[in-house]
Amino acid sequence: MYWTYLRRELSGRKTQTAIVAIGLAIAIALVIIVNSLSAGIRDAQAQALESVYGVGTDLTVTGAQTEPGADGGGQARLTTDFRRGTLDASTLDTVTAIDGVAAASGALSLTNTTFSGELPQAPSESGTTDGQTGGEAPQEGQGGPGGGFGGGSFGVDSFTVLGIDPDADAVGPMSAVTVSDGRALEASDAGADVAVLDATYATSAGLAVGDTMDIGGTSFEVVGIVTSASSSADTASNVYIPLDVAQTLSGAGDVLSTVYVQAASSDDISAVQTALQDALPDATVSSQSDLASTVSGSLSSASSLITSLGTWLSIIVLAVAVALAVLFTISGISRRTRELGTLKAIGWSNSRVVGQVAGESVVQALIGGAAGVVLGLVGVLVINLVSPTISSAPATTADMGGQGGAGGTGNGGGMGGGGLGAQFTQAATDIGLHAPLSLWIVVAALLLAVAGGLVAGAFGGWRAAKLSPAEALRAVA
Repeated sequence: MYWTYLRRELSGRKTQTAIVAIGLAIAIALVIIVNSLSAGIRDAQAQALESVYGVGTDLTVTGAQTEPGADGGGQARLTTDFRRGTLDASTLDTVTAIDGVAAASGALSLTNTTFSGELPQAPSESGTTDGQTGGEAPQEGQGGPGGGFGGGSFGVDSFTVLGIDPDADAVGPMSAVTVSDGRALEASDAGADVAVLDATYATSAGLAVGDTMDIGGTSFEVVGIVTSASSSADTASNVYIPLDVAQTLSGAGDVLSTVYVQAASSDDISAVQTALQDALPDATVSSQSDLASTVSGSLSSASSLITSLGTWLSIIVLAVAVALAVLFTISGISRRTRELGTLKAIGWSNSRVVGQVAGESVVQALIGGAAGVVLGLVGVLVINLVSPTISSAPATTADMGGQGGAGGTGNGGGMGGGGLGAQFTQAATDIGLHAPLSLWIVVAALLLAVAGGLVAGAFGGWRAAKLSPAEALRAVA
């Protein structure tokens, strides 16, 4: 009898049932979509960092940030990052001795910069450049007199170089790449002038396995080409060479720029980070969560938008839907005074009346929850089909632009403000956004719908329990 009466009551109030179900459906769909997008943003952040810091890398240890100093000129230079100090090679031993560290590897990050052509000449006291009188017209490719440096035609070519331990590929940047041609660095490559190139850089530079290239004034043989394990991300560097060769060639000595650390367990990451900070007070110890917070570009903006606006929007819509369900239920009770009062007069207990009203609200909520799940699944499917592209810039280097000078023609001209900065800035990575869907999100959404129905039923039942048979008899009369 209970289910028969329940079905009759719901079918008799189709408009109310539809309005309550639609409100809850929209709220539940938003909950599913927002949670899926949040998971997709987290995956995108991990993907953006994966190519730079390596699969399985939980912590990184780097030198403390320093003030940039004066940097002299040169034709071909292999230099360390002037913004950060280097770490002594013994730091790796200190790291591996920490309890909870499963694996660690060191790397030396360098930039190979080659200047070609003629550097601008300083003006003489007479206001002309050396070797050029005031009456002579500037030659093509040279800056004109006055206003700064003139008479120079030069170009700058730079690429990133990462010195790595050839025998350590379990943790660090090389754990996030796959060999597409040739081979990776091997233990026997220690001390050898061999290099592995990123596939994108190799294509742009026109290099292939077996070719030679100049790094820091030394000829290196290209033995392999690698690509990121993630199809939509770049690798950590343009060129990879043996660590000892990088230390010697750059003149940096027995130093490292980064130590990549893998914890024995994810539960140990926080404790290991604290221990590393205590053991290496002058170094910077960063976890993956710390690194994720530094990701810039629309990836970070999207994460902030989903976390704040999306979550609050879901909460507001869900609250409005539950409030509507409560109001409609209470309003329905007021219109059913005769019906419910008569039921109590013929022997229905308060608990049975409350159960009847609550059952109706829960069924309405389940209808809305099921519709919301379908709507949410469609929304997630559309997002995955469209796969919107977002960008991330995990790291950028400081601007190295020189002082502005007089303009020239051809390749010449002064070094304008920020002129060299673009040569040392890492390009943003475009990542396709996917919204993964897990079973617990669907279950949680349905539970929220049931909870909304129970809340509405509780208010409606409380109102119905206050009705008295006498009111019903007076209404009938």
